[in-house]
Amino acid sequence: MREERTLKKILIYLLSFILICFIVPAILTRRTASTVSQENSNLEKGQSTESTAKQENIQAEKTNYEYAKYGTITLLHKETGETEQVKLDDYLCNVVSAEMPASYEIEALKAQAIVARTYTVYKVLNKKHNNADICDDSTCCQAWISKDDRFAKWEESQRESNWQKICEAVNSTKGQIITYDNQPINAFFHSNSGGVTELPVNVWGGTGYPYLQSVETSGEDAYTQYASEVTFTQEELLNKLKEKYEDISIDFLNNDEIKILEYTESTRVKTIKFGNHELSGVEARTLFGLKSTNFEIIRDGDNIKFSVKGYGHGVGMSQTGADSMAKQGSTAEEIIKHFYTGVEIKDLNSL
Repeated sequence: MREERTLKKILIYLLSFILICFIVPAILTRRTASTVSQENSNLEKGQSTESTAKQENIQAEKTNYEYAKYGTITLLHKETGETEQVKLDDYLCNVVSAEMPASYEIEALKAQAIVARTYTVYKVLNKKHNNADICDDSTCCQAWISKDDRFAKWEESQRESNWQKICEAVNSTKGQIITYDNQPINAFFHSNSGGVTELPVNVWGGTGYPYLQSVETSGEDAYTQYASEVTFTQEELLNKLKEKYEDISIDFLNNDEIKILEYTESTRVKTIKFGNHELSGVEARTLFGLKSTNFEIIRDGDNIKFSVKGYGHGVGMSQTGADSMAKQGSTAEEIIKHFYTGVEIKDLNSL
C-alpha cells in the first residue's frame, strides 16, 4: 500500500510538472498570439481607414478645386475662325484625348495632362492670337478634338471607359503645372524620340531653354512610331528638291553627292548635302515628309531610301517614352522630371 501511495505521488508530481512547464505556457502563448494578431488586425484596419480617408480627402480637394486664374480660356477653332469660352480642364480632356492614346498607362496620361496644362498657361501668358488664348491646330498650338469626334474614332465598347480614363488623368492633376524658376515652362512634347530627345536650338535655333536638355529613354523601340521608311526614285528626289532649289544639280553616280555632313548631339541630322546644295536636317525632314530628323540614307539601285528613327521634333517629353516609363513603374512626376531638367510641379494658384 505504501508503495502504491508513493507511486501515485510521483505520478501526480510528474503530471504537475508537465502542466506547469508545457501546457500552461502553450495556452498563454496562444492567447498572446491571438491578442497580438487582433491588435495588428485592428492597426491595419485603422491604417487602411486612415489611408482611404486621406485619399478621399485628396480626391475631394481635386473635385472642389477652383482656379484663381486661367480657369476659363478662349479657344480658337482655326478651321471656322470661331472662338469659345471653355473651362480649362474640360478643354484639357479634349486635348489629351487628341494627343495621347487612351490605351497608354494612367501615369503617362497624367503626365500628358500636366504638360498640356502647362503648355496652355504658357500660351496664355505669351499670346500668339489676338482674339484667343490658344487654338486647336497642332501645327500652331496643340491638338484638340471634340468629344463626339473622339468617340467616333473609338470602338463603341471602349468609348465611355476611355473617356473616363482621360478625364481621370486631367481631374486628378487639377491645378498642377511644371515650373522653372517659379514660372510655367514652354512644355514641348512629341510622339517618339527614337531613344534620345533633342535640344530645341537644333530645331528652331535661338538660345534654347535650360530645362530642355537631351535625355535618353529606354523602351521606345517597342512602339510603331519608332521606325519608318520613305523611298524616292532619283527623279522623284530631284523633283522634290527643285520645288525649292531650281538650280539643284546631283550626279547620282557620285556617292559624295548625297551625304550627311554633320549630326547633332542626339545623333540627328544637322546638315546634309544634295549635289550643289546643303540643307539642314529640319529642312530635309519637311521637304521629304520624314517623321523626324534622325535618319540614314541608303542607296538601293536607282532608289534613295530614308530610314527614319522616331516621330516628331524630339524636344521635351516623348509620349511613347512616358508610357514606357509608366509601364516600368514611374509616376507622372518622375516622368516629367526625367524629360524636363531642373523643374518643379507646382499648384497654379500658388504662383
